[in-house]
Amino acid sequence: MSRAHPYLPNSVPEIKEKMLEEIGVSSIDDLYANIPEKLRFRGELDVPGPYTEQEVKKLVSETLERNTHLKCAPFLGGGVWPHYVPSVVDEVVHRAEFLTSYTPYQPEISQGILQSIFEYQSLICELVDMAVANASMYDWSSALGEAALLASRLSHRDTILVPSFISPARLAVLKTYTGPAGMHVEKVDYDEETGQMELEDLKARVNEKTAAVYVETPSYLGFAEENVEAIGEIAHEKKAIYIAGVDAISLGLLKAPGSYGADVVVGEGQPLGNHMSYGGPLLGIFACNHDNAIIRQMPGRIIGVTETIADKRRAYVMTLQTREQHIRREKATSNICSNEALCSVASAVYLSLLGPNGLRDLAETCTSRAHYAIRRINDLDGVKAPIFNSYHFKEFTVRYAKKRAAEVNKVLLAHGYQGGKPLKPEFPELGESALFCVTEMHTKKDIDGLVAALKEATQ
Repeated sequence: MSRAHPYLPNSVPEIKEKMLEEIGVSSIDDLYANIPEKLRFRGELDVPGPYTEQEVKKLVSETLERNTHLKCAPFLGGGVWPHYVPSVVDEVVHRAEFLTSYTPYQPEISQGILQSIFEYQSLICELVDMAVANASMYDWSSALGEAALLASRLSHRDTILVPSFISPARLAVLKTYTGPAGMHVEKVDYDEETGQMELEDLKARVNEKTAAVYVETPSYLGFAEENVEAIGEIAHEKKAIYIAGVDAISLGLLKAPGSYGADVVVGEGQPLGNHMSYGGPLLGIFACNHDNAIIRQMPGRIIGVTETIADKRRAYVMTLQTREQHIRREKATSNICSNEALCSVASAVYLSLLGPNGLRDLAETCTSRAHYAIRRINDLDGVKAPIFNSYHFKEFTVRYAKKRAAEVNKVLLAHGYQGGKPLKPEFPELGESALFCVTEMHTKKDIDGLVAALKEATQ
């Protein structure tokens, strides 16, 4: 840059020269000497302008107006879901007290944020029926990766067994976490009619090398795993850790993992008061039973409550944070080092607003509307929904006999509907199929409109 930029103080030529001299290089290019020449861009960037701020705003607005506007919430399944966020949730998390103190680096004077995290942990423990929950997991995938490493450290074993229909993105993150630790990830077969985990194959695979058995309910494809107690018994018989993955909203209807013997629970907190926001930030749920060995190996933070010595007032404390930022790296249980506290505050407010009855009502609404959609879609010629004969919560599969899933989605989009996620690239055995999602955000009119568009798209 040959002249000073109004927003970049260090772009003043004299200052740049002084900085280069101070660090002992002659030009900016010297700072990139380690990057191979073939990878370095030498041309001019194709960026329009320069424009004034007013002109930039106008250009951006015109570009945004070209976006397609959907008639309703997306029907796209796969891991981030449309749920209504009450206005009070945004009102609370947008307060400066939370926005500016999202992480308790000085816990003794961060009582407000510590209390909010403590309330979140308490609500999660009640929701999943576990003894202890932490904070600071990025999302469901990272929580699963951390749970697998925890299981390996405790058991000194190197294999984790997972369902066949695990989320491919979640599986990729799991392998990224466990690969450098020398762990192996193996899929357990499924029943071709129901999609359920095949118990006989699970029994054959669990052995003295199995660190953990992981199950999801609802599964990535939306059906509830019906053999959760039996799976836990098989895992525990070989002294493996039993990890359960959950959709938090489903716990308004389905059994809490603690009631069927899970040792560790992971899941996604995005549906609990956090907007979709184009895919993030998300909130990883991580909880465990009362086993002290597991608690000591948990990643992230655990906030506790005590009282002051002098005047016996309630005080919130950082009970445990075995993160690499705070103890010697080789002693840390995890290198996860950011914080999702603002998302957890949103979830705490959301759960407090709904309460047990509200959460049950929400779960019933999701499942009833999803099942209405399933019935309507299944009546279409050349369409089957769902593929597997199992109870589905809010997500379900749709198989097309005459059309490709991508082609169907193009027609749906032309009608203003975001269709399901094509599954053939991830699971070829499912053929031309897609993963749909229906929540409380989808009205009967929305579903009927989707079905009408599907009828045209699939014929």
